[in-house]
Amino acid sequence: MNFQCFDPCQNYTALNNDWRSTNNTNIQDLHCDRNIDWQGWYRLFLGQYSARIPERCIDSNRCGTHAPLWINQSHPTQVGEIVNRTVCNSWRGSCCYFDSHTIKVKLCYGNYYVYVIPTNVKLGNYPGIVVADAPFLYQ
Repeated sequence: MNFQCFDPCQNYTALNNDWRSTNNTNIQDLHCDRNIDWQGWYRLFLGQYSARIPERCIDSNRCGTHAPLWINQSHPTQVGEIVNRTVCNSWRGSCCYFDSHTIKVKLCYGNYYVYVIPTNVKLGNYPGIVVADAPFLYQ
């Protein structure tokens, strides 16, 4: 058998939606990730820049959704490192209103992150994966 190495830093799906921005406060045009069948690794972009899931509680009704997601621990700091992180979502004044879930995060060479989002991350009414606004290199 011929096995090939799988590097998620080179084999990911790009998520590039401006509405996922933490600066987006438009609640007239809401989006929901509830029905997405998450498969594999994802890299986040805002325009041409790499972005990342926020490491802080994000207010409800931002990022194109009612209940934005965020991770409650820091991203990995060593290139190639894969860590598990807890993802929460903000709703009704609580930073972790719904059940939390674990995602995988990897820091790739070139200072960007990729994420594995489990298929069971289908929380609440309108949760969404959100991205921090400043490109990673400038945070």
